[in-house]
Parts: sequence; C-alpha cells; structure tokens
Amino acid sequence: MTILRQPTRAGVRDAAAKLAAILPPSPLFIGEIKGFSVAFKAENLQPVGAFKLRGAWHRLTAIDAESRSKGVVAFSSGNHAQGIAWAAKRLGMPALIVMPSDAPAVKREATLALGAEIVSYDRASESREKIAAGLAGARGAVLVPSFDDPWVIEGQGSAGLEAAKQMEKQGMGAPTRVIVPCGGGGLAAGIALALPDAAVTVVEPDGWDDMRRSLEAGWIEPVGDNPPPTACDSLQTKLVSPLTFDVLSRRGVTGVAVSEEEVAVAQRWAAEKLRLVVEPGGAVALAALLAGKVEMGEGMLVILSGGNVDPAAYARVLGG
Repeated sequence: MTILRQPTRAGVRDAAAKLAAILPPSPLFIGEIKGFSVAFKAENLQPVGAFKLRGAWHRLTAIDAESRSKGVVAFSSGNHAQGIAWAAKRLGMPALIVMPSDAPAVKREATLALGAEIVSYDRASESREKIAAGLAGARGAVLVPSFDDPWVIEGQGSAGLEAAKQMEKQGMGAPTRVIVPCGGGGLAAGIALALPDAAVTVVEPDGWDDMRRSLEAGWIEPVGDNPPPTACDSLQTKLVSPLTFDVLSRRGVTGVAVSEEEVAVAQRWAAEKLRLVVEPGGAVALAALLAGKVEMGEGMLVILSGGNVDPAAYARVLGG
C-alpha cells in the first residue's frame, strides 16, 4: 500500500482520546510471577474480545464523510475483522472482510453478527492482500490492513497509554518493560511509540517468528517455507511490513518465540490465576514470561491481546 504518513506518538494520544470518548479502559490485573508483581492489560475483555477495535476506530473515524458511504475492506483471520466490523457498524459503514477458510468458526460468526460481509480464501494458496485490494478497488472502498497502516498502529498504541496510567494509579509506577504478542507488529509498534521509555519485547509462535529474526538481522525476513501448524491463528503473518519493522527496529525492540505447549501453559495460568479466558495468540507474551524467556524485573507489563477462543480447543487446553 502507499504510506501516506508515519505513525507518531501524538497520533497515539489522539487515538486514545477517541477511544476514551466511547469506551472505558480495558481492565488491568496484577499477578505475581517468580516473586515479581506483573501488570496484565486485559484486551481480551474488549467488546470484540481483542485490542483490534482500537486501530479500527482510529482509522475509520479518519475517513471523510463522502468516502464512508463506499465502506471499507479488510483482511483478517478474525480479530481485526471483528474490530473493523464493530467500528463500521457504529459509523454506519459497509464492511467486507477477506477471511481464511480455516478461520475459527467463533470469529467468523462474530464478524457476521456485527453486520460485515465475508469473502473466504485459501490461506495456503491465495494472497489475502491481493484479493482485498481487488475488492476495494472495484467498490471504491477504503482498504484497511491489519497492521500496515499508520492510523491502525496509533490506535493499537492507545492500549499502552491506558496501561501506563492504570499502573501509576495502582502504585506500580511507569512500565519499564512491555511484553507484546506479535503478528504483523501493529500492536507492538503502537506500544513502542506510546511508551518510549520502556523496553519492548515481541513474542511470536515458533516457526512464525519472522519479526524476531528481522529485528536481529536488521532487515525484513519472511517466514520460512512450510511453517509449522500453530494454534495462534491471529499471529500467522508471513511477512511484516516496513512500517511496523521501522518503528520497532528504531526503538531497539527485541523478540522471542514460544512453543505450542508453552502457549497452552499460559492459557491455563491465565484461567487459574487471573480468571481470564485468553486465546492462544493472545497468551504468547505471558507464555514467554512463564517460560523464562524474558528477564523478570519491576514494572513489567504483559499484553493479553485477545480472548476469542474456539470452545472445543480451549476445553482441551484446560484439560491439560
């Protein structure tokens, strides 16, 4: 896509003000890991079950009135889809989502329930970006990527500003390290902009850790051929964007990867200790902390990015 501008911290503040006008902050929970108090930003408790409505709202409200009538097109396995559908419904805009045929049924049904139209594609053989771009062009609609967009990045970063205020109110002080789930890097880039004094670590599933490898190499590295299956459907991004990579690399962000079993352990821990339902992709940051892949310390903030679980799969996880 053509990048119209770069995301900024001022844009994150604007997005936070927009969100505060329509929604209360998502809750912040405090838990203990290895003797340290850790703050957990519960984005899984958002109206659509994930942080994605932040970027969607900031982006869609920036579309001029004349263009809104033609609607928006997005591509997503489910959480961005629901965020776009939620924002579009609230603004009276048509929304079409290009969604993989193997997307969790719970996410597909929730997107349809919000009034969006869905076009399916094969994740293994088709390009969602090309399909969405073609549909947007044919309709004259605005294409809203899930992370490769400055407004979307700024909107996601509002979670960081909220969390920082909540931590201060609860006597934890400012966040010093933030652990963030990462697919395309929109949430991580937004939080890196929002919290410039905090160290940021992104977490991805094993075999899908292209952002980690890209940050270590100093240039964008795609996911390798035949990546392993993962329960983290929301983090299956095969190539990060220059926009998110640039923000994260300039901030010196680091990355780690977690296994499927480590993710399942984190989901069970969240259920037992925090009484929270967290989907696999939303639990990877917690998984990295529990597995000892991120050094513990004071001022730790973990983003629990989503809670849209498949009921049967979640029951198996809880059963151990």
